[in-house]
Amino acid sequence: MGVRVGPEVEVSALFQQRATDDANSRDRLVHGDETALIDLHERFSSLVYTIAVRVTRDSTAAEDITQEVFLAVWQRPHDFQPDRGSLRGWLAMMAHRRAVDLVRREEAHRRTNLAVRLYDATFSRGDPVGEQVSDEDAAARLAEALKALPERLCRAITLAYLEGHTYREVAVVLGVPEGTAKSQLREGLRRLAEALRETHTGEVEGR
Repeated sequence: MGVRVGPEVEVSALFQQRATDDANSRDRLVHGDETALIDLHERFSSLVYTIAVRVTRDSTAAEDITQEVFLAVWQRPHDFQPDRGSLRGWLAMMAHRRAVDLVRREEAHRRTNLAVRLYDATFSRGDPVGEQVSDEDAAARLAEALKALPERLCRAITLAYLEGHTYREVAVVLGVPEGTAKSQLREGLRRLAEALRETHTGEVEGR
């Protein structure tokens, strides 16, 4: 009669086999084995893409991130340390990190664009403010002005102008009619413009 193996032993054996397979894949990549990269792409590309598209909500961006992740794997296989975790986890971490970085860069870009637009709309062409305030300063002042808005207006502005949602999507997220969402956005933009003007006026008077 054979000896029955308990579930704990089976799980341990599976983890050991996975660690061995991951280490072998890394060694093959280190030695420039292109078939190792192809194998990894077939096994994990859907995972990487799913994580990227979930974070970015952009299929094109997710495809680009997927390519970047596997290019990084090919160029820097030494970065993977089998004793610190699985290959699957490492790829997932890279995908998530790159996706979050992309979202943050895009949000910063949108924030700067919104700040510049508000300054252009708030101050006349002859006003020297445009020359005195850099894009970075404008974005920083916008961030402070956003914090001072009521939560409902701040959320609406953030969704529409910093996260790139449509009016309809903003309305759905906020749980209000689309007309109400548009009204909140108009009110939020008006208050932001007023806050920027007050900030500038206070700085001028304080000189």
